[in-house]
Amino acid sequence: MPRHLMTSALAVGAALTALAACGTGSQDRASEALGTKAAVPAPAKKKTVEGLPGMPPVLDPEDVYAADRPNKLSPVVKDFPSRVYVPNTESDTVSVIDPTTYEIVETIRVGRQPQHVVPSWDLKTLWVNNNRGHTLTPIDPKTGKAGKEVEVHDPYNLYFTPHGKYAVVMASLDRELVFRDPHTMKRIKTEPVTCYGVNHADFSLDGRYFIVSCEFSGELLKVDTEKMKVVGQRKLPFDGAMPQDVKISPDGKKFYIADMMADGMWVLDGDRFTEPELLPTGKGAHGLYVGRDSREMYVSNRGEGSVSVFDFTRDKLTKKWHLPDGGSPDMGGVSADGKVLWLSGRYDAEVYAIDTRTGKQLARVKVGNGPHGLAVYPQPGRYSLGHTGVFR
Repeated sequence: MPRHLMTSALAVGAALTALAACGTGSQDRASEALGTKAAVPAPAKKKTVEGLPGMPPVLDPEDVYAADRPNKLSPVVKDFPSRVYVPNTESDTVSVIDPTTYEIVETIRVGRQPQHVVPSWDLKTLWVNNNRGHTLTPIDPKTGKAGKEVEVHDPYNLYFTPHGKYAVVMASLDRELVFRDPHTMKRIKTEPVTCYGVNHADFSLDGRYFIVSCEFSGELLKVDTEKMKVVGQRKLPFDGAMPQDVKISPDGKKFYIADMMADGMWVLDGDRFTEPELLPTGKGAHGLYVGRDSREMYVSNRGEGSVSVFDFTRDKLTKKWHLPDGGSPDMGGVSADGKVLWLSGRYDAEVYAIDTRTGKQLARVKVGNGPHGLAVYPQPGRYSLGHTGVFR
């Protein structure tokens, strides 16, 4: 070896020896000294969701209901009085209940056959769906006063797209999904459907599609939100199926569809839109309501007067609560603090208040005939996707 190279080699060796003698280093420190630092695992990237353009960002990719924590009210609604709004389909009225006293404080006359009371996307208005009157009645939740009716044909149910650009009318008998301006309700696009009885829906975690139930033909639709177009259709594998309410799991991986004839919930992979599996819950399964901790979901079994409790984390039913004197629990919502589940008694002209910790019935309130899609308002959340209160 030439003398100058030997000198360089000896110098490097001396440097390594010195590093090894200085504490913790040895080979890792030596490698660093030679510019060959050992690979360090990159920190795990936080999962992000590329949502529908224009929609508020997803707060937690693992929990679509992260904005719905107890009493986490938007500044828009924080001064609204807490009320339960009950549409009475056969009385053409809305009964307004004070949840602290369980008493009716007002009865509002509306159009023919009100089906659901629906919070608007911006949280500022409650829309009463007068199905056979072909109108929507706006209610100001701050004052409790009704405004001028707006003409909308066949408004069985009402939803709002996650970016707030459109209202989506479930025109059940017209066999249409009608996309409208969310404020004026002017028709923007009509999407005809070939199933019968479009009624309930919920949106994917990223808001790019939604699943719709068709109760009279036992089918499900998958709809592209941005294109406002049906992109999938599937018949449920049960003779005489009548799908009702639809809810997505907190992690966004599954949709649950209540079926009042199959007496349970269908569990669907929304992304793949493959054949769903049935999870029995009780006779006449109808409404689905997620608790404030995103852990449990309450299933109203209208045909047997009970509520089943499904645990998302354990992926199983854990409890069943029976109303002490029977009843017909239908649609409703959870109180802002998460402690009370409110449900309409569809065939008994009454409303039930149920303790979500014990399942104990707290009250039965007599209302008008045919109470249906009641709304508990206000509720936590940044914006509303419609129905009786689906918040994100």
